[in-house]
Amino acid sequence: MAKAPYRVPLCLYITPKLTKFAVMLSDTEENYLKALLRITGEQGDTGEAGTNQLAGRLNVRPATATDMLKKLKEKQLVNYEKYGKISLTDTGRDLAVAIVRKHRLWETFLFEKLGFSWDEVHDIAEQLEHIKSEKLVEQLDKFLGYPQFDPHGDAIPTADGAYVSEVRLTLSEANTGNRYIIVAVRDNSPAFLQYVSQIGIGIHSEVTVLQQYAFDQSMALEIDGTKINISEKVAQNIYCKPL
Repeated sequence: MAKAPYRVPLCLYITPKLTKFAVMLSDTEENYLKALLRITGEQGDTGEAGTNQLAGRLNVRPATATDMLKKLKEKQLVNYEKYGKISLTDTGRDLAVAIVRKHRLWETFLFEKLGFSWDEVHDIAEQLEHIKSEKLVEQLDKFLGYPQFDPHGDAIPTADGAYVSEVRLTLSEANTGNRYIIVAVRDNSPAFLQYVSQIGIGIHSEVTVLQQYAFDQSMALEIDGTKINISEKVAQNIYCKPL
């Protein structure tokens, strides 16, 4: 059974109130903060992470993660005790949101203005997100027309840290006979994005759910007059909303 998606009312803004920061961070420290944000929840959540969970996400040894957590604690960016759970401080969370903002703006720029495909933009944005110039980021946002969502359908925080969220559900939760529009993907890996592109699914695709098979929970869909079948795993990794 797919985990129920995080739901908030349409256009509800959740604001961590980003401020100007004097904290100097290395690229690696920024990657840790961003990883903790993704694990503990972006939009107003106050979750916790385990050291092994964080190390697994960053593909490092737990001992390496522990050393970094000690440094981040010294900078008052994380709450951490040995063998205990980890959470971001308010400052740590605000910094992490700012990094996510830069990443998603760069993804949008690469996709919309430079012609990169949605499965190519993540790795390049991983490099560009560490640029420190706040003026460049704000000019980039203005140049793009202040987008609210990136090419994968993820919300782009505003300059003050606000998110605009949509009521969304996974395709696996969709009802037979109803029409939906695809708004985001849960799996941003190149392999998944290439696969769904090949079968004709993308952001803003309109689909009709023809049938969900009880045997394996796979689904039959119609997209632009073409009928396709998708597995339960694929359906769980695509977000949609009713038309």
